[in-house]
Amino acid sequence: MILRKPFISLLLSCAALMLTSMSLNAQTGLRWEQVKIKFETGNPTLKADAINVQEMKAEEITAYLRPNPQLTLSTDGTQLTPYKGVWQPLVGTQYQSNFSYLHERDRKRELRLETAKEGTQIAGSQHEDLERNLLFNLRSVFVQTLQAKAVLQLARQELDYYDHIIDISRDRFKQGDLAQVDLDRIELQRVQYESDLQTSEVNLRTSKIQLLQLLNDKTPVDQFDVQGTFDFSDQLQPLATFRQIALDNRPDLRAALELAQQSITNHKLAIANGSTDPTFSAWYTYNPSFNNPYAHQTVGASVSIPLRIFDRNQGEKQRTQLDVGRNQQVEDAVRAQVFADVDSAHAQVNSNLILLRPYKDKYLTQASRVRDTITFSYQHGGASLLDFLNAQSDYRNVELAYLQLVGSYLTAASQLNLAVGREVTQ
Repeated sequence: MILRKPFISLLLSCAALMLTSMSLNAQTGLRWEQVKIKFETGNPTLKADAINVQEMKAEEITAYLRPNPQLTLSTDGTQLTPYKGVWQPLVGTQYQSNFSYLHERDRKRELRLETAKEGTQIAGSQHEDLERNLLFNLRSVFVQTLQAKAVLQLARQELDYYDHIIDISRDRFKQGDLAQVDLDRIELQRVQYESDLQTSEVNLRTSKIQLLQLLNDKTPVDQFDVQGTFDFSDQLQPLATFRQIALDNRPDLRAALELAQQSITNHKLAIANGSTDPTFSAWYTYNPSFNNPYAHQTVGASVSIPLRIFDRNQGEKQRTQLDVGRNQQVEDAVRAQVFADVDSAHAQVNSNLILLRPYKDKYLTQASRVRDTITFSYQHGGASLLDFLNAQSDYRNVELAYLQLVGSYLTAASQLNLAVGREVTQ
């Protein structure tokens, strides 16, 4: 089959357009909001726990079910063997239907439904708490990926800068302005920059793999990327503000409050279960063998009342009463833990800010100025080789320390979000 040239050109244009589109998609990284949405919809641990909440919701139906009525069909009075030569088996046969129903008193059904609904609320709060902790892990890996990208960019810039220095040094060597041993020492120092670059690439790839695992995403690592602002905010609200936000939003504290309320309901249910439930019965009998020869169809009724002399549910009443006190203590412990988490995270964020401010205001500029000055001086013979190498190392250390501090700040900010129960810092 021979294809015309215009058709071939059209195919090539479409292919180029598709490749360009794929390249743009691969280069566009996911922002934090997009990563969070993918996590909430795709993480298997979170989805499995959400099913548990639905199961607790279904238990509300079971809790509110009424007792099933009992229907009994019986027959009696059928003659089995002849008597005095007479055998009429069905003449005296009785047919009886019995209907009985257990009546639950003291709002047992309502209390069962109430405690089941409270169990659903607890499961929902615990699900939110699981999501809170998993989101912290996700955010930490996301920050780790951004930090790895920043360190990789720094390593590439440092290598490019140092290659430029090597080119200048080689020109000086050719002109006789630099000794062979000094040129060798400069070129040997490049190994450190190459090592930093390779380590940064491995760290970035590892962070992306961890992020893909949390997202349950099968995208190849080379086609996956994230983007975001790798910087810090100098504003930090007072500690009291974060404490109040935590009291209003922490799902584990809410679960503890709901558990304490459920224990009270369970105690009420235990008291109700200690009450007597009568069973009402009614029956219909056809052809009974009563004294009344005309009573071929009869009805009857009865009420069965258990005498709760020995078993009045004493053990469950005492257990649930103790459980009320225990859950109140658990609530106090969780509340104390909330305050401790917020105070610790707030202190860590504030500590990182104290360290970051002088870096941004002074240290980064000083390190760059010192490096450029020593480099210029060395190129013109005004500084020794050792001064030049030390200036390069100091600049790299300051830049790397700054990136690590920014990463520590973002991780501490995520810890503060975890402590208060929602995103309050970026």
